[in-house]
Amino acid sequence: MFAYQRDGRYFAFVARGLEEPAMAELRELGARDVEAGASGVHFRHDAAGLYRVTYCSRLVSRVLAPLAEFSCFSADALYEAARAVPWEALLSPDRTFAVFANVRGSRVSHSQFAALRVKDAVADRFRDRCGRRPDVDAEDPDAWIHLSLRDDRALLSLDASGGSLHRRGYRRQTVAAPLQETLAAALVRLSGWQGERPLVDPMCGSGTILAEAFMHYCRIPPAFQRGRFGFEALPDFAPRAWEEVRRRAEREKRALPAGLVRGSDIDRQAVAAARENLACIPGTRGVTVERRDFRELPGIAGATIICNPPYGVRVGEADSVRRLCGELGDFLKQRCPGSTAYVLCASQEMVKAVGLKPSRRFVLFNGPLECRLLKIEIY
Repeated sequence: MFAYQRDGRYFAFVARGLEEPAMAELRELGARDVEAGASGVHFRHDAAGLYRVTYCSRLVSRVLAPLAEFSCFSADALYEAARAVPWEALLSPDRTFAVFANVRGSRVSHSQFAALRVKDAVADRFRDRCGRRPDVDAEDPDAWIHLSLRDDRALLSLDASGGSLHRRGYRRQTVAAPLQETLAAALVRLSGWQGERPLVDPMCGSGTILAEAFMHYCRIPPAFQRGRFGFEALPDFAPRAWEEVRRRAEREKRALPAGLVRGSDIDRQAVAAARENLACIPGTRGVTVERRDFRELPGIAGATIICNPPYGVRVGEADSVRRLCGELGDFLKQRCPGSTAYVLCASQEMVKAVGLKPSRRFVLFNGPLECRLLKIEIY
């Protein structure tokens, strides 16, 4: 029996800074015993609950189903313990697999080497028992195997999501420095927006915030375009329960009122990309995107405004970004009465340049960049 089958416990990877909202989201999806951990959140659920979390979570990037845990003081010990796992319950020689590893504070100190030893153990077990082994596919395998090795304690898990969940499938076109989908979804969630008033992104780029706001309001599962999931390889996979999860999600969908979600951008290429990406999600005709400089907009009154201004991390861009943030602050103050703005800033200089006192700040990470999401209430 694998570890997850004993206690129904799973682990969800989330980006730094999103632990608290991810824990709240997991509880909404019926998870129990939700606890923050290193790089993510531990939770308990039954099989159907695992499928629902994987299909419907907007903030989680991967869900792991623990398989085996053991002490690991050497590369040979890692190999022997990994080889003892009954991989044939999850894989066959006709399927592909890949191994990724996180290593910290252990005698086996190199993550790629640790992953290689696990890969060899899986392949050798199949070769000895079946006469042939599954192939490795590092790009799109049938099964992702994860190794966490911390302080000489190893945990092997199956990636129940089957690859990163931030890849929704709608982003066909992009622009420079696109916002990751899970972070965009977090901005929408942290804003508290539920469709009671318009949501506007005046610097929409390739439309990620607009897409996530649309799917949030319409209750469209963020993983609806995925062709397969890792949990389908689990030995206790229940197809009927999985189908009921999908049917329930379909019943919960609702249409978007016209004009409720809209965006604009000064860049022609960004507007084209946003329109194309949104068109990949059914029902987005009600989302409007126009090519327009926010400084030329007549105003945005009584709305929730969410935007991700350019960060200016390249040499020579800092001054122009500061000017842009100052003009954004002026625009919000002068032409957005009754609105609440959420502005993602990647530096204290950007925060100062906006020039408006936030009622709240959220610490978030856009990849390695530590950011501040400013909540600015405009009266």
